[in-house]
Amino acid sequence: MARAFGTVLLLLTLVVIAWMMTVQQSGSSRKQQTQAVDRAQATANGVAFEQAQAQLEQQHALNGTYAGTSLAGFGVTLVRADASTYCIQNATAHLAGPGGTAATGAC
Repeated sequence: MARAFGTVLLLLTLVVIAWMMTVQQSGSSRKQQTQAVDRAQATANGVAFEQAQAQLEQQHALNGTYAGTSLAGFGVTLVRADASTYCIQNATAHLAGPGGTAATGAC
């Protein structure tokens, strides 16, 4: 009887350890997925902002101002612009320029 109880207890311990390892791997996998999504979003923001910045610089070179630049199709919105500065944003980040870097949140 004691031997059977010991075997059941050992089996139960192994099942609990296996379950804990599965939960740990699942949590780690979700964390990696979240980090991958964050990196992809940051890359997408960078591309959209770079394209918009090129358009803004072209407007400034031609007209001496950033105001009035059309950013249709770039996935960003021109929030404010004048002769020397601008701020563009999308749903998750903004960039104050010229020469700024993307940061989370609105302008």
